Amino acid sequence: MRRFEFVEGSSAKFWMADVQGSTFIVVYGRLGTEGQRKEKDFPDEEGARREYERKVAEKLREGYHEVSSEAPAAAPKGAKGAAAASPKLSLPPRVRAGKPSAAQVTAAAEALSQLDALVGGRSWKVALQARHARRALRALGGLDPARHAALGPVFSAVMAKVVAPREQPRLPLWAAMGLLAELDAAAFLRTVEEWKRAPAGAPAQAATRVLALQSEALGEPELALRLGALLAERPQGRGGSEEGWEKRWSELRPHVEGHLLASGSSLPAWLRALGAGGDAHLSARLARLGA
Repeated sequence: MRRFEFVEGSSAKFWMADVQGSTFIVVYGRLGTEGQRKEKDFPDEEGARREYERKVAEKLREGYHEVSSEAPAAAPKGAKGAAAASPKLSLPPRVRAGKPSAAQVTAAAEALSQLDALVGGRSWKVALQARHARRALRALGGLDPARHAALGPVFSAVMAKVVAPREQPRLPLWAAMGLLAELDAAAFLRTVEEWKRAPAGAPAQAATRVLALQSEALGEPELALRLGALLAERPQGRGGSEEGWEKRWSELRPHVEGHLLASGSSLPAWLRALGAGGDAHLSARLARLGA
């Protein structure tokens, strides 16, 4: 079946069509759902083919884009309906790939060292330096800091301050996730594992536990990183807004729902199993995901 998708604002829909003999078949619905299947019989194949071509032209005029015209791959066990015929959605690039220079790696390490020294001080200074460090990491083209001796140790030291004990300086989780969003997803997985080993009682432990759970449940590092950054984001900060947050979620949602559906789950079921771990901010964010 040919597959067409429409993703704009809060709309995320698919439409699939085929002709089998004198029967015109469509499957349509919201991305991440099984959709509905309808069949219409015609006196002959030529009539079904004309209807097929008319409907395809109509969808293209409405703004749908074709994403697949090939036979679907074997469906995951338990998938059915549109999920069984749905190809995996391709995530847009998160970072601009590149090969950083030694000077750029050194600049990023210095920016992280300055952030490390400021943690525990004035919150506006920490936020400002976190933005500087994020820009420095962005210039590295999505690398894994563990691959660079000058960068790995200081990056790990900064991440460790997220789960520091109550009496020690702590880095806000939103700042840490902003840094991780500029790096290879492997850095996110490794950091989450480190956070899981933090001593009991760390103030951020409830929130980092949720990030670990959602990462394990999704089983897709890139999706988990992007969703984790959204969950931890504080849009009220400089340059952020609730409208911007909603737009980013509407763009990511079809990918999350499609991935969950292909694995035999759904967004509502996944959210119920996840929980917020007692963290008020995450509880509010998770509620928005399911709205």
